[in-house]
Amino acid sequence: MKAIVHVGLKPGVLDPQGKAVADTLGRMGFDEVASARIGKVIELDLTGIAQADAEIRVKEMCEKLLANMVIETYRIEFEG
Repeated sequence: MKAIVHVGLKPGVLDPQGKAVADTLGRMGFDEVASARIGKVIELDLTGIAQADAEIRVKEMCEKLLANMVIETYRIEFEG
């Protein structure tokens, strides 16, 4: 089974990298881009664990290492 973790900044947290991307896209002629937020995607291949247990374990992983809970949020998807 695969767990896909999407991590992004909480609303209101400044995103200088996202601002730089949005500004550069605007200068390149992509005027429709009003803003951008940068996040990360983490794919975890899990073996030997039931879906219900995987949900608990991946949540623990997010809260202990994968996401900075002070400034980031996360969302988990499972495949397979």
